[in-house]
Amino acid sequence: MEIFAAMAGDGYEQLAFCHDRATGLRAIVCIHDTTLGPALGGTRMLPYASEEEAVRDVLRLARAMTYKNAAAGLDHGGGKAVIIGDPKQDKSEALFRAYGRFVQGLGGRYVTTTDVGTTMTDMDLVLRETAFVTGYSQANGGSGDTSILTSVTVHLGMKAAAREAFGSDDLAGRHVAVQGAGKVGYHLMERLKADGCRITVTDVDPAAVERAVRDFGAEAVPPDRIFDVEADIFSPNALGAVLNDDTIPRLRCRVVCGGANNQLAEEHHAAILQDRGILYAPDFIVNCGGVINVADELRGYNRERAEHKAREVYETTLRVFAIAKRDGITTAAAADRLAEERIRRLAEVHRPYPGRA
Repeated sequence: MEIFAAMAGDGYEQLAFCHDRATGLRAIVCIHDTTLGPALGGTRMLPYASEEEAVRDVLRLARAMTYKNAAAGLDHGGGKAVIIGDPKQDKSEALFRAYGRFVQGLGGRYVTTTDVGTTMTDMDLVLRETAFVTGYSQANGGSGDTSILTSVTVHLGMKAAAREAFGSDDLAGRHVAVQGAGKVGYHLMERLKADGCRITVTDVDPAAVERAVRDFGAEAVPPDRIFDVEADIFSPNALGAVLNDDTIPRLRCRVVCGGANNQLAEEHHAAILQDRGILYAPDFIVNCGGVINVADELRGYNRERAEHKAREVYETTLRVFAIAKRDGITTAAAADRLAEERIRRLAEVHRPYPGRA
């Protein structure tokens, strides 16, 4: 892999490799763009098959955070980190404290938080070595569970999509097929139940499905059947790349809106959805509640302020749909354009973030 060529292609600023012999830490921090401010994004811990796979993943994730933070109206650029290791076996206090020292060494250009494979407990350890961390426990002054605010923004994005697709944002009587009944999916179903929606649910965890059936009267289907459910809205809240050549032809819905990251397997799948008459609410637009939540921690967390910021997603989602119609492009391309326009407008005001002395 030609790393500098990959970085130059999408305007990356920095790729930092972190190694600690004593703890076995192998981490990579990627800072994509700091035009809007210090890069903010989570630390993912996975047993990557190769170092190249880890590099490719962190590059992709960091760029996505630039767009998510910009579209959410945050004063943060995009960054991400990966730790190569098995989160079930390789975690230790020493490893995360060593990682925290590396984050501190970046001088504030990158602020980390939780992601796949890392938890609030892990961030509590990182916090002991650096102030450039969010997503830690309420006991240490953090905001707690970010999935609650993520469900808020997904719900508001869904209402905006319903307004665009059906002429009204009232979800009462709408049938929503929910893929993934974890934290975000569960809190989203709470809101959908209150709206008076009919819910069909699936998850690879039978216990999560049973809870949704019990708590919300949801109808359960096997994981592979969720794409075939005839519903008004399909809501992916689990894995990425679920919208692909195999699944899109099976969808029987008018709207796709969910909290999962990277829902489109490839960019061209946005056009396939559009050709089928399915309105796609871009994932990084509607699932921004979590990053809004942790960004507020850097100001001294205020839940009311964070929720007020999160509620802007309704109008933001409508703006994405308007840009798509104005420019004759897909909603996915329109979401990118919305983020790029904000970065471009502020580029003359904010130079790349230098860090703190």
